[in-house]
Amino acid sequence: MSSFSLTGTDLTTDRLVLRPWSVDELAAVVSDARRAHWAEDFPAEGDRVIAGILTEQPDGLNEYGHRQIIERFSGLVVGSIGLFWPPTDGSLEFGYGIVASRRGRGYAPEAGRAIVDFALTAPGVHTVRAEVELSNPASVRVLEKAGLERWSADATTARFRATAPSRL
Repeated sequence: MSSFSLTGTDLTTDRLVLRPWSVDELAAVVSDARRAHWAEDFPAEGDRVIAGILTEQPDGLNEYGHRQIIERFSGLVVGSIGLFWPPTDGSLEFGYGIVASRRGRGYAPEAGRAIVDFALTAPGVHTVRAEVELSNPASVRVLEKAGLERWSADATTARFRATAPSRL
């Protein structure tokens, strides 16, 4: 059973919509303009970094690229999540961020499950992975709750992954 539904280009979960970034939204973040449909603390620093990268490298604005995380009940943008396209040897990395005012609500694992499930439908992709610093136990829990398994670690970093079911 999938953790999302696909409507056009949007991925929809029980409480969230994962919508591809538009050029206008990226420009607003980069120029520090405020949008009425953003949570009061959006964008966070990570969102600014991603917006800057996507502005300079718009090839990341594709079906399997980066998305804004939108609360369905309020319509507000509360974070971002994305796949670092293209895959390498069938593997994709993903990253995410939720603004401080919306943390602790389970949004990150919900969005993570959806983006991982969606990524595993991409042609040639069999693994989705993420890295987290062990000094960030909240992110470790997010990845575990999103259904990824820890497959390696060193003194400072844990690596998580989800793999596509065998296709017999």
